[in-house]
Amino acid sequence: MLDRIAPGTSTALMVGFETSDDAAVYMLGDRAVLLTVDFFTPMVDDPYDFGRITAANALSDIYAMGGRPLTAMNLLAFPCAMDAEVVAEVLRGGADKVREAGAVIVGGHTIDDDEPKYGLSVMGEADPARVVRNIGARPGDLLVLTKRIGVGIMNTALKRGLESEESLHDVIESMAHLNAAASEAMVAVGVHAGTDVTGFGLLGHLREMALGSGCAAEIDLGSVPVFEGALDYARDGVWPGRAKDVVAHVDPHVEWGSADETWRLVLCDPQTSGGLLMAVEPTRADELLGALEERGEWGAVVGRMAEGEAGRVSVR
Repeated sequence: MLDRIAPGTSTALMVGFETSDDAAVYMLGDRAVLLTVDFFTPMVDDPYDFGRITAANALSDIYAMGGRPLTAMNLLAFPCAMDAEVVAEVLRGGADKVREAGAVIVGGHTIDDDEPKYGLSVMGEADPARVVRNIGARPGDLLVLTKRIGVGIMNTALKRGLESEESLHDVIESMAHLNAAASEAMVAVGVHAGTDVTGFGLLGHLREMALGSGCAAEIDLGSVPVFEGALDYARDGVWPGRAKDVVAHVDPHVEWGSADETWRLVLCDPQTSGGLLMAVEPTRADELLGALEERGEWGAVVGRMAEGEAGRVSVR
């Protein structure tokens, strides 16, 4: 928790980019204002799904900080020759997801670009005493993850024609699913640290959490939830190019244990609109899992924080 922000604090930027937090935190009176931005090239063919997935991903940064989205602004790039109905479907998907989050779209900006891109700049708010950061985890904390990983691999299979949007229904719905209820559970129970798992994969974001918290981390390979087919595809060479980049990035800081090359690619697979990763006091882990279940969410204990070199991750 961000206990150094308290009601009555003068207007000031309290969280910037120093620790790679999911959103900036700016104090405005006695409220913490959360600010973030994110955008993508298409990861699916259906423009409506593209819109809602991208919006869910942008909104997730607010949820990862324990906040509530208030407003969003569209960021849209597309070639002028693109069918206007396609563009409208992208915006409709985003608008529907923002509406589901209880926020409102208040404008945006478009540019002419050869490659379509869409995203959102989001503003939210939170109780200053309950803002969740990606630092503050303690040795012994259990790590709870709320969505399966392997999204990047499955999206690559889609792009290569090995899967269809129908066969990837569960993956698409996972990406489009808001982390709102998971965030509510996280704040209600109280965790020491939290983040969402996105472009740096599970290990990349865990490494950031461990480094910023000044401790090490362990992952239980057998407990990590993975989308069906992701391991097989990774074994067959179907994975996004960025997965190799993430492996190279974290490799000096990871003891891979029994994780072969296939598992390394899965653990470092870039996620689009992934789940929340939370470090919680062991005695409150069951309470957190119960709070998730009460809200219709799913969670799994995938590892723990540990004593040791800051940022060092061991795969068991």
